[in-house]
Amino acid sequence: MEGCVFCRIAKKEIPANVVYEDPDFMGFLDIAPLNPGHTLVIPKIHYRWTWDVPNFGEYWEAARSVAKAQMKGLGANMVEFLTHGMDVHHAHIWVVPIYSNENFIDSRERKTLSGKEMEEIAEKIKANI
Repeated sequence: MEGCVFCRIAKKEIPANVVYEDPDFMGFLDIAPLNPGHTLVIPKIHYRWTWDVPNFGEYWEAARSVAKAQMKGLGANMVEFLTHGMDVHHAHIWVVPIYSNENFIDSRERKTLSGKEMEEIAEKIKANI
C-alpha cells in the first residue's frame, strides 16, 4: 500500500534492524521499544489486520521463532505478544521480551536505545533464530 511505512520497510526502502526474514514475513526491532528486543513481525504484503493474513499459522510460527530467539539470545524469561494494530495500519505482531524483574509490560512506557544498542540487540536475536 502506497505510503505505508511497514510496506516501505519490507521493500527495504527504509532501513530497519531486521532480525527475521523469510519469503513472506519480516521481523525488525521497534524504534521506540517497550523493552530492549521489542520486535515487530509483519507480512511483507500489506494486510490491514493480523487476522487478514491468509497464512495465519505460518505468520505466528515466524513470531514464535523470534520469541524463542529473544529468550535465548537476550535472556528473557517470557515473551508477550500483542496485536493492537492501531498505530500503523499494516498487520503486525509485537513480540516483546519480558525480563526477570517484570510481570507484564506497560505499553505507555517506551525505551530509548542508541543505534549501537539496537544493532547489538538485533545481532543477539538473529544469532539465535
